[in-house]
Amino acid sequence: MKLMRLGGAGAERPAVRTDDGRVLDLSPVTGGGDIDRAFLAGGGIERAREALAAGGLPELPDAGDLRVGAPVARPGKVVCIGLNYRDHARETGAAAPPRPVVFMKDPGTVIGAYDEVLIPRGSVRTDWEVELAVVIGRRARYLETEEEAAGVVAGYAVSNDVSEREFQLDYSPQWDLGKSCETFNPLGPWLVTADEVDDPQNLGLRLWINGTERQNGHTGDMIFDIRHLVAYLSRYMVLEPGDVINTGTPAGVALGLPDQPYLRPGDVMELEIDGLGRQRQTLGQA
Repeated sequence: MKLMRLGGAGAERPAVRTDDGRVLDLSPVTGGGDIDRAFLAGGGIERAREALAAGGLPELPDAGDLRVGAPVARPGKVVCIGLNYRDHARETGAAAPPRPVVFMKDPGTVIGAYDEVLIPRGSVRTDWEVELAVVIGRRARYLETEEEAAGVVAGYAVSNDVSEREFQLDYSPQWDLGKSCETFNPLGPWLVTADEVDDPQNLGLRLWINGTERQNGHTGDMIFDIRHLVAYLSRYMVLEPGDVINTGTPAGVALGLPDQPYLRPGDVMELEIDGLGRQRQTLGQA
């Protein structure tokens, strides 16, 4: 099942995209609510699946004309994993980390998959990162096993962990300044529920800048896999429904390329992950 949110920023309507491309109104299930922490914690995915199977969801009129918002409203936190692909670690000259590199990103950076991304004022090193995002569906703390970790995952989405490398690497020993600029986390276009992703470690990720392929990786190249990451994080923080985990990027970012072709206003980013959809953003200036 593919969950979506359509409409203007702050006024999105919850929806389901069917396999044949129809978009159905999820409001009868949410009762005026949203695809958010309460929906996920309250069995919303199960209720949506039942309503879909029963044919109880009407089509959403003019869905094709509506903005596509992020598929999860107001995530409580965005947790990111750095240097989690072997080829990306090599291209940056870093050794493979012995344990996950964890940093936080302002959840206010989360925007829709086709929204404009703004280059920050004073930036000369804005970069791209296609990533597999994990959305948490149940409260998780001190998980004992990776099997338990799999059970708290609501689903998966395409994420673009946009980064400003000067802010990230030169201005502070922590990475947050270069990761938390406004619009720096397009998410979606939809949330694919976990039951529809047979193996999250068997997905291709690709990204193009102005039509030129820059990243072409595979989640099988992760140093720490999804289950390990969820269990690991639960030992150090409580994961809540709606939280997003960006799980790292493969090689091909501007930072690792010989000519370092950082983003400029007017550039176009396109990215996709097998089975999870495709994004497209144009760069503007803040």
